[in-house]
Amino acid sequence: MQPVLPVTLVRAPVRLEPLDAAHEAGLAAAAADGELWNLRVTSVPAPGETAAYIATALRMRELGSRLAFAVLDSASGQVIGSTSFHDIVPAVERLEIGYTWVAASRQRSAVNSTAKWLLMSHAFETLGARLVGWRTDNFNFASQRAIERLGARRDGVIRHHALRRDGTVRDTVMYSLTAGEWPEVKAQLEHQLTRARSPR
Repeated sequence: MQPVLPVTLVRAPVRLEPLDAAHEAGLAAAAADGELWNLRVTSVPAPGETAAYIATALRMRELGSRLAFAVLDSASGQVIGSTSFHDIVPAVERLEIGYTWVAASRQRSAVNSTAKWLLMSHAFETLGARLVGWRTDNFNFASQRAIERLGARRDGVIRHHALRRDGTVRDTVMYSLTAGEWPEVKAQLEHQLTRARSPR
C-alpha cells in the first residue's frame, strides 16, 4: 500500500481538503448547524473545542495513524463537516474511514455518499488498500444504515470497546469492504450519485 499522504479530493458537490488550523472557524460553524456535539454517539467538537480537535487530528497525522479532511461544499468553499482515514496499517494494506460528520442542513443529501466515494476510490485505486473498514457505536443506527448502504459487510461487534463522550462504554460495530468487492460497490454508488444529481 502506498503511504497515506495529504491530498485534496474533489467531486461535486464535495471537496475534501487535509484538515488544518485554517478550517477552525468553518468547522465550528458546521458543528453548530444542528448542535451536533449533543449527539452522544459522535465525535463532533463542542463549542470551544475545535482547535483541540484539529490539533489532535494533526498529531495523529504525524504518527501516521490518521489523515483528517475538512469536507467543503465544492461550489462555495463552505466547510460542512469532516471525515478521516484512520487506523492505517500499511503492513496488511488496511485502513478505515471514520470520524465522519456533516452539518445537519447537509444531511440526507449527496454529500456523505460523494465523500465516501472519493475516499474509497482513493484508498483502493491510488493507495492500493486491500481492505477498507468502518466502525460505529452500537446505538448509532443511522451510521450503521449509511455504512450498509455503501455496500460494506458487517463483520461483528466488539463488546465494551470504547468510551463515549459522556463517559459510558460502547460496543463497536465493525464493517469492511475488500478490494475485490470494490468494483461492484463502485458501480452501484455511481448509479446512486448519478440519480441524485439528475433532474426530477
